[in-house]
Amino acid sequence: MEEEVKETKPLNFLEKIIEDDLAAGRVPNNTIVTRFPPEPNGYLHIGHIKSICINFGLAEKYKGRCHLRLDDTNPAKEDMEYINSIKEDIKWLGFDWGKHEYYASDYYDQLYEIALDLIRKGKAYVDSLTPEEMKEYRGTLTEPGKNSPDRDRPIEENMDLFLRMKNGEFPEGKYTLRAKIDMASPNINLRDPALYRIKFAEHPRTGNKWCIYPMYDFTHPISDAIEGITHSICTLEFEDHRPAYDWATSIDNIDHTPHQYEFARLNINYCLMSKRKLLYLVNNKFVTGWDDPRMPTISGIRRRGYSPESMKDFISRVGVAKVEGVVDYSLMEFCVREDLNKRAKRLMAVLDPIKLIIDNYPEDKVEYFKAENNPEDPNSGTHDVAFTKELYIEKEDFMEIPVKGYHRLYPGNEIRLKYAYYVKATTVDKDENGNIVAVHCTYDPESRGGTTPDGRKVKGTSHWVSADHVLEAEVRQYDKLFKAENPGGATGNYLDDLNPDSLIVIPKAYIELEGKKSRPGEYLQFIRNGYYCVDNKDSTDDHMVFNRTVTLKDSWSKMKAKMGL
Repeated sequence: MEEEVKETKPLNFLEKIIEDDLAAGRVPNNTIVTRFPPEPNGYLHIGHIKSICINFGLAEKYKGRCHLRLDDTNPAKEDMEYINSIKEDIKWLGFDWGKHEYYASDYYDQLYEIALDLIRKGKAYVDSLTPEEMKEYRGTLTEPGKNSPDRDRPIEENMDLFLRMKNGEFPEGKYTLRAKIDMASPNINLRDPALYRIKFAEHPRTGNKWCIYPMYDFTHPISDAIEGITHSICTLEFEDHRPAYDWATSIDNIDHTPHQYEFARLNINYCLMSKRKLLYLVNNKFVTGWDDPRMPTISGIRRRGYSPESMKDFISRVGVAKVEGVVDYSLMEFCVREDLNKRAKRLMAVLDPIKLIIDNYPEDKVEYFKAENNPEDPNSGTHDVAFTKELYIEKEDFMEIPVKGYHRLYPGNEIRLKYAYYVKATTVDKDENGNIVAVHCTYDPESRGGTTPDGRKVKGTSHWVSADHVLEAEVRQYDKLFKAENPGGATGNYLDDLNPDSLIVIPKAYIELEGKKSRPGEYLQFIRNGYYCVDNKDSTDDHMVFNRTVTLKDSWSKMKAKMGL
């Protein structure tokens, strides 16, 4: 018998680097150490999921560890709210950093001592150029920069000024500590980069201990070195910063030398991946907050009902590459549908109701039918749904004058009510404006469960809820926040592309009573309407709110078919 050959997924370029390093003995203690280093100046967005999955995933695959390190070097924009949300988002995705929670501020004392040592050795100086002057002196991509007049300031004077900067004797912007590297370097990031700036702002963790704060390109690599990071993995926009990273990790007294590797960030059409722009939407009330279900934040998609498993599947399908690209929003929705289809509990809900009256059904009779919780999961069981004389169905399931090919309910036509009976429409009730307010029908008592003794078949099936045994709830129909694939691409202003129909509120929808048991975190499918969840913020026992996660329409598969994929 031939041995079964198992298909293995090809290694991505980061996995190849790690396996080569392990094989060559270049990894201390043979232990891979990665880190996820977000800046706590906003909530994490979908793009961060890729970095989280890569860094934690690689550590998990190679039995190493991944550190969570908050890059808290700009207290003017940071907040404990952001720190807490970041930790909650990572845990929601199923990752855990264990005891390895760190902050850039943990290393302020060490960074300060390293800066003093650089000054003593003539490798750093205090500069008085204004930001405008510094930009002018810096040069361009084609022209070298020129030395600051302060570049040859005596070491003793540099030391005195830096100590006075630390003591708060100068206003913000008066002085900057800069590394003395090479103003003619072809890489602008090596043209005497700033190491420290003056900033009077209370820090979330260190309070008012410091009024000078280290810059990212100085702090980040040294933090990696202190923590023993073996593979510093970041997005492509930091590729040009790699020489500055290597410079910082080659400073005297740095015992460990990590290496930086870059991958293509996650870009999705119809989405913004900028914390600055997302913050503007929040502050100016275009959305209800960072966790608005329309926002491309992790807290937003969690509130909308996305599952962590679906997002990890999405990231896996996108893959890891070195070339930037744009991923179709429909692929993300496809992954959400694929996952929720397997786990979502099925309920009948009528969002645009019209009353259906069964004239020949007993007035006070109540029957209960077994409804499947999830046909994809044979172990999910069933629940009871009440059936009475008066029901609600969707308005679109009745036409007084049907168009060609319409197989739902119309006068004289018979359909099946899901789980229940065959019914045939007879007459309608109208209001003074001629609008249909109720449809009358008769039912076949011998068609219980959808079969008849004579074996006749019907083409249409409608979902329904009992008018007397029903949950009245608010339903929020969410869609894309932006109507353009590239928000702001045509006009330069992303606000012009906000989708006016990104949220449609249905104040009173009718849901079978089983929906009353639903709680935030449970995945639901409203049959024929889409996937939904209980809102984790506004919903109460007295006023339940359901958010649409995603529609049932599988646009990604249709798109692939058109493309011949």
